[in-house]
Amino acid sequence: MHFKHPEILYFLFLLLIPILVHLFQFRKFKKEYFTNVQFLKSILIQTRKSSQLKKWLLLACRLLLFTCLILAFAQPFFDAKDHKNSANEMYIILDNSFSMQAKGKKGELLKRAVQELLETTPENKNFSLLTNTESYWNTDIKSIRSTLQNLKYSAISFDLKAILARINSNPTKTKKDIIIITDAIGLNSKQLKSLPKDAVPYFVIPKSEQKNNVAVDSVYIDETTDNFYDINVNLSCTGKDIKSVPIAIYDQDKLIAKTVSNLDSPKKSLHFNIPKQAFNGYVSISDNSLAYDNNYYFSISETKKPNVISIGESQKSNFLQRIYTADEFNYSNSELSSLNYNNLEKQDVIILNELEEIPQALQITLKDFVQKGGNLIVIPNAKSDAKTLSAFLMHFGNIQIKSYTTTEKLISKINFSHPLFSGVFENQISNFQYPMTKASFGISGSNPAVLSFNDDSPFLSAISNPVSAIYVFSAPINTENSNFQQSPIIVPVFYKMAQFNQNNGVNALTIGNSNPYIVDTSLAKDGILEVKNTKEQFIPVQQILNTKVKMTFNDLPQEAGNFEIYNQKQIIENISFNYNRSESNLNQADENLLSDYNTANSIETIFHDIQSNRMDNQLWKWFVIFALLFLLCEMAIIKFLK
Repeated sequence: MHFKHPEILYFLFLLLIPILVHLFQFRKFKKEYFTNVQFLKSILIQTRKSSQLKKWLLLACRLLLFTCLILAFAQPFFDAKDHKNSANEMYIILDNSFSMQAKGKKGELLKRAVQELLETTPENKNFSLLTNTESYWNTDIKSIRSTLQNLKYSAISFDLKAILARINSNPTKTKKDIIIITDAIGLNSKQLKSLPKDAVPYFVIPKSEQKNNVAVDSVYIDETTDNFYDINVNLSCTGKDIKSVPIAIYDQDKLIAKTVSNLDSPKKSLHFNIPKQAFNGYVSISDNSLAYDNNYYFSISETKKPNVISIGESQKSNFLQRIYTADEFNYSNSELSSLNYNNLEKQDVIILNELEEIPQALQITLKDFVQKGGNLIVIPNAKSDAKTLSAFLMHFGNIQIKSYTTTEKLISKINFSHPLFSGVFENQISNFQYPMTKASFGISGSNPAVLSFNDDSPFLSAISNPVSAIYVFSAPINTENSNFQQSPIIVPVFYKMAQFNQNNGVNALTIGNSNPYIVDTSLAKDGILEVKNTKEQFIPVQQILNTKVKMTFNDLPQEAGNFEIYNQKQIIENISFNYNRSESNLNQADENLLSDYNTANSIETIFHDIQSNRMDNQLWKWFVIFALLFLLCEMAIIKFLK
């Protein structure tokens, strides 16, 4: 037993006072008996014995009464089971990702969690609140009430490791109680390992009643005709018994297409025709689950002719002129001896067509060209030096050119999953007429092969970076060495290589993706580009690249939608942003992941457990009750015992 105020126990010495008083009353006197009262002697003896018993009982009651009162004021207690953690600092991590839009028994999971925090958090308890993006340090429920009531869903997915890093950036000497409120979607064992060793974690796992959800995953142009875009809308659905969903396409606020789709598989692709013109709108569906993934915003800019130049002999470049026609491309060819270097920075695509040697000045220019968003296509010459070519390509990625061998090979494999072939093939074909090469260089590296030989060695490799792409052939494709120019596949390959990253397709970025975006515009020395719509405006990180501007958005904007890019007051281009779809699958949570941790279905349970396990067993109330009982006993003895 412990005492909060042990100094009060000194008052126990005061118990001597009633003892002394009582003993004083027991003093013996010399007694003289007179004859007229002699007959009362026997009665007096009996009365004296009864009186002594009464006085001893009264003394005991009074001593116990004062003892209980003194002990009550000293406040005795027994240590709680978890008393060592009673001084812990409290941190509440609240998952406000879009999966918390799912509906539980009492409404949306996030809104219910907020309401429970407001109702059950002790008013005198200090804590720190951390959401997916925000931190509120050393606050209390009264101070943060308005913030919680206005809390919005975050486009940033729940990442426990990143939130714990924020807690660790504010080190304290005391241990931590960490209450984590999440539906566990996106939570994994690696994140759990980042929990501090000196922390006591508690998990509150709100659960949704249904796991069904339909999401719009992506939109892309499948085919372009003279007057229309044939676009594909990809849907994904999770759960059971999802029969159909209405889907509509809006250009700004104007409805241009609408249908109802039967969802008979987890993935569904729908085709729509929209007019071939600048587009700034969205695809919309309606379901009874998550709302954030029901709209997919996208833009299609006015078609611009990419500037393409091939450097090499005119005779060997005739096939390129047939692919890059004047109605879609600004194509030109220049031999190396007459090349105008100043003209290269105005190009979107440069093709090195079987150059026997790449001059050092051209190498420097091409390196700068690729860094500023230009695409580069390299077709080697049979007389090229493998080491020199490797040294040049190493500026762009991990790729090495090996020796030239005269072995005939068939080009028999297509990497259909490569972005270069997005929307090119309706089905994966395997029985096309294989082109061949008589001789080729060997290629090694970590870059994916777009086309491969029958021995799995690369024929066409791609080196991608955030703003551009580099394509490297392993063999000359002139008619003397290969019949690749006669193969039907050459047209989509060169066509897509010239169009890749040129913003001529569907423009739809993901919020939180740090990949840069290239805008074809020129800025003044102090000029900046601004992105805005009717609800939000911001200035992204940007870098001027001659006639282009590279922009990086990071976590901007805060809300998905259609935006315009402004150069001062002039609209340069439309751009669209969407939320990441990683939260759409409500079946991702692993129920066994948290089996070794303290879990609960409600926040109230956590607070109750913490309070009951750490609150000392206070005994002062019992001593007050005993004091009252002894007081009643004393009164009863005085009144009823004669």
